[in-house]
Amino acid sequence: MPPDSAAVAAWGGTEIFQGQPCIRLQAPQGDSALVALHGAQVLSWVAGGRERLYLSPQAVFDGQSAIRGGIPLCFPQFNQRGPLPKHGFARNLAWRRVLSGGDGDAQSVVCLELADSEATRAWWPERFAAQLTVALGAGSLRVQLAVRNTGDTDADAWSFTTALHTYLRVENVEHVHLRGLDGCARWDAVADARGVQRGAVRLAGEYDCVFQAPAGPMQLLDGAQWLQITQSASLSDTVVWNPGAELCTRLADMPPDGYRSMLCVEAARIDQPVTLAPQAQWQGWQELRVLQAS
Repeated sequence: MPPDSAAVAAWGGTEIFQGQPCIRLQAPQGDSALVALHGAQVLSWVAGGRERLYLSPQAVFDGQSAIRGGIPLCFPQFNQRGPLPKHGFARNLAWRRVLSGGDGDAQSVVCLELADSEATRAWWPERFAAQLTVALGAGSLRVQLAVRNTGDTDADAWSFTTALHTYLRVENVEHVHLRGLDGCARWDAVADARGVQRGAVRLAGEYDCVFQAPAGPMQLLDGAQWLQITQSASLSDTVVWNPGAELCTRLADMPPDGYRSMLCVEAARIDQPVTLAPQAQWQGWQELRVLQAS
């Protein structure tokens, strides 16, 4: 379900949801999105009268912890593949708004920024500026991350990994399937096995796979609801994750049956980290678009 409007209050050009300042995007035909300043995290995307993202009813909103659901940003480290806290620190910090608006009837846009500070340098000594732009269109949502190395000397070059950790809402994860990954190289993190995907992805139990990203769009088929998922070539990996019943019971910020209602399809850069020289820039995006079932 979308965030309860009774829990949202107007405040200085933003809205307060679960105690956290957020920005609401609104499209002329009625679609909407809610973006938290904490983590620059999309919490809700309503398109065609239906909530398309999963937000755990037990998510923690304390302004410090990661929020379970929506579209968290993993930066500058994916998972525990490095010395930083799991999935880096960007999802645990407040971002600032640098742009909001739209272009006529087409979309509504907000851009949030996080730059290096005393807080980030406590984890990671690098100089950087990251911008996350959320664009709401008719039946579509596009999330783009842009990263710049703000260092001055050759010694200031650094590398990072990242992911748009998108939680999609589904009716029953055991009945959905994901098309578009057929023939893609796959690493199954649960079985620690490498192979090639054959056919559509279907789930039964815990699922955690890193795929070589497909060249074209993917389609998530969820009964009569179809969603197209596209990502930029600069995000060269696609992660598909669901905790399954057993792991879900061990996640304090998820209800025991929460796994049934969500599927993560993440646009990521994991296996080949991005290396940025001083003043160099990089960007990557994921786009979600509602399709008519055929």
